[in-house]
Amino acid sequence: MDSALAGWSEFNVAMAGASAALAGLVIVAASVNIDKIIRAGTLTARLGAAIASLVLALAASAVALIPELDLRWYGIIVLICTICAGVFQVHAMRLIMRDTDPEQQGRIAKSVLGFLPIAAYLVGGVMLVVSSSSGLVLAAAGCLLAIISAIVVSWVVLVEVLR
Repeated sequence: MDSALAGWSEFNVAMAGASAALAGLVIVAASVNIDKIIRAGTLTARLGAAIASLVLALAASAVALIPELDLRWYGIIVLICTICAGVFQVHAMRLIMRDTDPEQQGRIAKSVLGFLPIAAYLVGGVMLVVSSSSGLVLAAAGCLLAIISAIVVSWVVLVEVLR
């Protein structure tokens, strides 16, 4: 493990556990009302993007724990995982923007919230590829933003279906 990565090992252990537990909890919580969520327009895509962000946080944190991994390879893996999670977020954003329901407000805010962790991981991954250990701070921020945004989106989805 790169010495810069080694300094983040306790953080990454904690975040891998937290993001995995939260992803499982969100999936179980959503399964209780899955029929209502599926019928509720953009909620399915938003929930999928939130889970993808949690999986991104899990993958980035777990990969950072691989022994003897250098910053450049870690950055490449973070970028690949970020692009995969970003696909879910782009899909959710497209559906949010196309939603014709007049009661739907805050389309831009709904979209931006999901892109915050993606942006942090994307910039952090690029910095890591060029061997800047400052990218680790952005990866950590991306992890925390993924957890926060997934909690917010999950709460909104679960409340929206019960209205």
